[in-house]
This record gives sequence, C-alpha cells and structure tokens, in this order.
Amino acid sequence: MKYDFAEYEKRLKKYLDKDRYRHTLGVMYTAASLAMAHDCDMEQAQMAGLLHDCAKCIPNKKKLKICKKQNIRISSVEKSNPFLLHAKLGAYIAKEKYQIEDEEILSAIRWHTTGKEKMSELEKIVYIADYIEPGRNKAPRLPWIRKVAFGDLDEGMYYILKDSLSYLGSGNKILDPMTQKAFDYYETLHLEKKQRKGKNGK
Repeated sequence: MKYDFAEYEKRLKKYLDKDRYRHTLGVMYTAASLAMAHDCDMEQAQMAGLLHDCAKCIPNKKKLKICKKQNIRISSVEKSNPFLLHAKLGAYIAKEKYQIEDEEILSAIRWHTTGKEKMSELEKIVYIADYIEPGRNKAPRLPWIRKVAFGDLDEGMYYILKDSLSYLGSGNKILDPMTQKAFDYYETLHLEKKQRKGKNGK
C-alpha cells in the first residue's frame, strides 16, 4: 500500500510537541533503514515509526478516559502510571483517527514501549528504532548497539532490553512485567546463539 507520508506528517504534527515530532521523524527514518537492512517492508516500517508516539502527548487523565470509554484494558501498573498507556492507545488512534488498517503496523505501535516475547520483524524494528534513532544520545553504548541492531535484530533486542532493565532497576523506576518477559525471551535466544557459536568454534 502506498501512503502519502507528507499528509500524515502534516496531520500528526498538530498533536505532538516540537521535540516529540523531531524524535518521531528520527524513528520513522531509522525504522525504514532497519527494514532495508533486514529485507522487510520499508513502507510498513516508516508508517509504524511515524505513528508510534501518536498518543504520547495526550494528557494522562485523557489517556485513561479514552481507554475506559473504548474498553481498552488497563493494567494496575498502567492505572497508576498512565503515561505507559500511550503505546496501546496509539494503536487505537492510528486505526481510528489515521485509518491504518494494517494489523502488523498497529501491533508494532502497540508493543514499541514494553516489547514482548516472539516479536515480529516489524515489531522489533520499531522497538529498536525508538531506542537508537539519531536524536537519542543518553543511553550507554549506543553506537555499538546501533551496529549490532543493523546486523541482527534479535541481538539488538537483547542488548537494548538488558540496558533498559539496568536503567529501570537503578532508580526504582516503573517496570512493566512484559518488559521482563521480553528480556527473558531474547536472553534465551542470545545464549542459544552464543552456545552454537561455541560448538562451531566461532
């Protein structure tokens, strides 16, 4: 499907602050680059990247209100920390307001914050792009993680989740249980890959 990205960008810009919009464009182009590197659909990656934070700037009280009205499930963690709702709410808004019907794009938006087990290629691309886009500069070892991610999405997921858990654990910050499950899954893949390399003498 061909999307009119200029039109979507124009519409989206009205609802994001300047820094969020700049970040959004960074994610869109990084997702497209990752898609090209890993032989995935570039337009899907661009659109998921463009709309991944479409609900980010909605006030927290309004996030809760919309979720309740639309019967979007709210966990106890999300109820206490409604800023965490922007991903699942973003998937809803992408469908209802921006008329995105591609379920793969909607799912990539839905899981771009917490991650999950057994993510699709597109889901991994958007999750990773959100972390490594050029405007990001505070996370540790970013240049190296960028290089890893362009070579292997699963390894990129592992190292990003590992660093994210380390960051969240260092300051008593909110950890969604799904993020821990995602890390456990990608850590297992990482260790299995490491074991295979050891057996092959590589």
